Amino acid sequence: MKLTAAIIGASAQRHKYGNMAVRAFARQGYDVYPIHPRADSIEGRRAYPSILDVPVANLDIISIYLPPDLGLTIIDDVAKKGAREVWLNPGAESPELVDRARALGLNVIVACSIVGIGTSPYQVD
Repeated sequence: MKLTAAIIGASAQRHKYGNMAVRAFARQGYDVYPIHPRADSIEGRRAYPSILDVPVANLDIISIYLPPDLGLTIIDDVAKKGAREVWLNPGAESPELVDRARALGLNVIVACSIVGIGTSPYQVD
């Protein structure tokens, strides 16, 4: 069974980390679910407006590329969806968001998820 990853804050703009993450996870063999409220697809993959719309019951990784104030608005939905790991990438973290995520019982990792899966954002093609 393939590993699964949802990228919250996925972007159609290839220079943005939310896009690089979609490509990096796909290159590492993950089934990738981009999350963007207005995009139909990103990097050839169907985009979902909310994490709750992803058709997988319990994801392996949810990687967040949103400013912390927006992260706070979706973290309860992340907890409802469930994931083995929730990554708050650089710029997405705040003490308040980390505390809320942990209070919800999430396994939070504050680091770059692209590096976490064994690649570099600068090597993503």
